[in-house]
Amino acid sequence: MAVSTETQYFNVGWDERDSVNNIIKEVYTALKEKGYNPVNQIVGYIMSGDPTYITSYKGARSLIMKVERDELVEEMLLEYIFSNAWDEETDE
Repeated sequence: MAVSTETQYFNVGWDERDSVNNIIKEVYTALKEKGYNPVNQIVGYIMSGDPTYITSYKGARSLIMKVERDELVEEMLLEYIFSNAWDEETDE
């Protein structure tokens, strides 16, 4: 099998992004309500893939496991970029 040197494109549709955003919000809320640091716990999950970083309270663990970890990173990165208006900058 030959290895391609072409760049592959990965595209998440807007409906899927909205769903990922809602899952992150629900997981964040569940972690916060249980007294955890949501950022640390979500980062731990993304880095390790170990779902025990996420509480099972309110079904948060099951929810986050519905989303691929790269999709979580993509959603968070997009939100960060949009919040800083980097997507509107142009090179002069």
